[in-house]
Amino acid sequence: MNGVTARRATARDVDALIDLPGDPCVSGPPSAQVREDFDAHRMRPEWSWLLEENGRVVGRALWWGRGGTTPSALDALDVLPGVADPRAGAALLLQGGHADFSSPGEPALPAYTIRLAPGWRGDPDASRAVRWRTEACSDQGLTRPLERRQYAWTPERAVPARSTRVAFRPGTDDEFIELFRQAARGSLDVETRRALETTDELSQAQGDFEFYDSCPGERDWWRVATDTVGAPVGFIVPSATPYHRNVGYLGVLPDQRGRGLVDDLLGEVTRIHAASGAERITATTDVTNLPMAAAFERANYAVTENRLILEAPR
Repeated sequence: MNGVTARRATARDVDALIDLPGDPCVSGPPSAQVREDFDAHRMRPEWSWLLEENGRVVGRALWWGRGGTTPSALDALDVLPGVADPRAGAALLLQGGHADFSSPGEPALPAYTIRLAPGWRGDPDASRAVRWRTEACSDQGLTRPLERRQYAWTPERAVPARSTRVAFRPGTDDEFIELFRQAARGSLDVETRRALETTDELSQAQGDFEFYDSCPGERDWWRVATDTVGAPVGFIVPSATPYHRNVGYLGVLPDQRGRGLVDDLLGEVTRIHAASGAERITATTDVTNLPMAAAFERANYAVTENRLILEAPR
């Protein structure tokens, strides 16, 4: 690309990265959140790359993480409209970042989430914005797509009624690992099914436990769901992000599916967060997981955006 170069950011570049105009077709993180993330070290100059044309910043790639030496996600990939070939510019940014974050024995490259308005495929401008980003990501190894819907509950929506057929109690770490293991069987969740293509049930369950235990939510929120005689029928893992309370994970055990228990479990997660004064509860599910989508609608959660996740094969 004539006159266009990419380089790793420095501390002096942070303001320019924050102030770069976003793409109206993609719901990127607002500038206030980006500044907050830099202040909290969830974004860092050494995790950020910028695109320059004749000394002017015309693009950015911002990776995000909760700690450690490498980021866990690509949160923004933007190239200004005046750049002749946005795909090539984005590929330069990704190439630089991936060279920093990838090495033999390390986990897969951080996935990129493109946040979009519901029904984005009907918008030609949004489709073009997705196309060049998707092509650039594919060029750099992020070839596996997954589309999810983002939901949110806010206090003006009704809190689901307390379940009359399911009780909830605390559980031990070992018990939750076993429940994660059982719930993965026959799951409609795409990430769970993909993980089980390359690992065994127990390792997958331990990985899920460790992930949610590392999230900002409290371990004391987790509950085992039991029937009227005390036998487990599922479990809930209410969680949080750095920004909002989150549904986290809920699972109905395979032999209990088909009874609508997902409503009881989701209702309890919502009640736990609402009782503590949560102003917003977020959740996601795959666009193909129609039963979970229907459960969110019954529990008064509204669709806020679609998320197209581009990741490297495991």
